[in-house]
Amino acid sequence: MERNVMWFPWDDPGLEHLRLAMDNEKILADGMILRVKDGNSFRAHYKIRCDSAWRVREADISLLDSNSQSIRLRADGKGRWTDDSGNLIPSLDGCIDVDISITSFTNTLPIRRMSLKQNESSDIVVAYIAVPAMEVKPANQRYTCLEFSSEGGLYKYEGLFRGFTAKLQVDADGLVFDYPELCKRVWSS
Repeated sequence: MERNVMWFPWDDPGLEHLRLAMDNEKILADGMILRVKDGNSFRAHYKIRCDSAWRVREADISLLDSNSQSIRLRADGKGRWTDDSGNLIPSLDGCIDVDISITSFTNTLPIRRMSLKQNESSDIVVAYIAVPAMEVKPANQRYTCLEFSSEGGLYKYEGLFRGFTAKLQVDADGLVFDYPELCKRVWSS
């Protein structure tokens, strides 16, 4: 199955295009983001590969400009992370998911992986990638399933590391419709 989704930012000019391919063995997300943030424009490309249980196995993100910077992370799906050269990253031990600051897609990863039932919540630690700063650090988050049906759901997301809360309406594939203060979906196939 393949999905294509586009979002635009709430406040600044920009657009994100996601191509999501899923089969019985893996999930591959390929996204391109064009944004203006704090008066500066940038382009970013990300690829995230998950196993069939939605555990992140690879996360690559690159800035596509004259200062081209990249982050390439590999994971065993059990909370151990390495860089592209195979060096362990102890600070990310225990993280199963990755959260890229400028896309709502990475909220899909824990939503799908955890399969929370209505009124269940779970605290997690993610590998948080701040873009365009291109910094990686562990971050505490909480997800609570407020509503769930075959057509989608409503989740409360709490970025415990920064005191941020949002309600995220998602479709049946766990893809966000509207992420307050971040983005709104404008097209989907």
